[in-house]
Amino acid sequence: MAGPHHVVLVPGFFGFANLGDFAYFGHVRDLLAEVGPAAGLDGEIRVVLTEPSSSLPRRAALLAESIHRLVEQRGGVVSIVGHSTGALDARLLLSPGSLLPTRVDVERCAGAVRAVVGVAAPHHGTPLAEHFTSLFGRQLLKLLSLATVYSLRTGRLPVGVALRLARLLRRKDSIPTGVVDQLFLQLLSDFAGKRRRAIEEFFSSVHSDQGLVPQLAPGAMELFNAATADRPGVRYGEVVTRARPPGLRSLGRAGLSGYAQTTHALYIVLYRLARGRPTDPPAKVSPEHRKFLRRAYGSIPDHRANDGIVPTLSQVRNQLVAAVWADHHDVLGHFHRPRHVPPHFDWVASGTGFDREHFEAVWKAVARFIGEAA
Repeated sequence: MAGPHHVVLVPGFFGFANLGDFAYFGHVRDLLAEVGPAAGLDGEIRVVLTEPSSSLPRRAALLAESIHRLVEQRGGVVSIVGHSTGALDARLLLSPGSLLPTRVDVERCAGAVRAVVGVAAPHHGTPLAEHFTSLFGRQLLKLLSLATVYSLRTGRLPVGVALRLARLLRRKDSIPTGVVDQLFLQLLSDFAGKRRRAIEEFFSSVHSDQGLVPQLAPGAMELFNAATADRPGVRYGEVVTRARPPGLRSLGRAGLSGYAQTTHALYIVLYRLARGRPTDPPAKVSPEHRKFLRRAYGSIPDHRANDGIVPTLSQVRNQLVAAVWADHHDVLGHFHRPRHVPPHFDWVASGTGFDREHFEAVWKAVARFIGEAA
């Protein structure tokens, strides 16, 4: 199949690409547009508008439809970069014989794909998903998602909201009260007009379809892995992320301001909830993986290591393109560099030390990897 080599970017869990002018992949898209042509990526860079929190089959169907439209309009071949759950969408689409809820020719769409790169992908699930399956957990997830949008858009989450959210996340279970709704409305009140309506519509769809959450639990992902297979002829790669374990080092790296220390407290709670367990289905870590991870981190991460959302070993699969000290959103360019043009705003102050130079190195490696696949 001759023609241009396109790149399709697939948002992850609660894909915020749908929220008006919020640039989930903004920094990634800009950098790939700059370095991609030299790597052979001479086509369009397109972001898939996934349905937030929908089931994996539904998300994979939307990916198929996006690829169908792109190839119909422009011809050529496609490579997929999936952040977090976006990589699972790609794996399901490409698994031979997948039956997806869509009218487009899934096999034809899959046949146009040359490479897939997962970025911080939960190939073996995340314990954090189990925390959000109850009614109270679903409310917390809604609030956490809006808090993420707020902080990445404005550069600063209200300190009081961050502290109360951290306290709520520590609770194992609870009868829902008005506290979550109050915090949600407090954040929402700072948005206006079309932006506010887009956010309200987004979270309305989140409330109506949360099929994805239980599918990301480690036990459910064991079934997913048993039922899917890699497509022959497609190049698969991974970018692995690992955040600093909470402690004096991460506290110092996070920054000494009151705001940094407050959001670091939120990060500590998320890190502890995302730790893998010895009883979780194990990742298959090859000798090549071990060598790569040891070179990146100085040692092999254990089951507790994670990026604040996904265990690090859960991300290990296929060929490793990069392994970096970064939290789940750092790797997309959402770290603290507010004076850069365009500015980088942090998700939480995790203290990983991930910066613009690391960001450029990761995405140049991704561009080379998928460029070679064509």
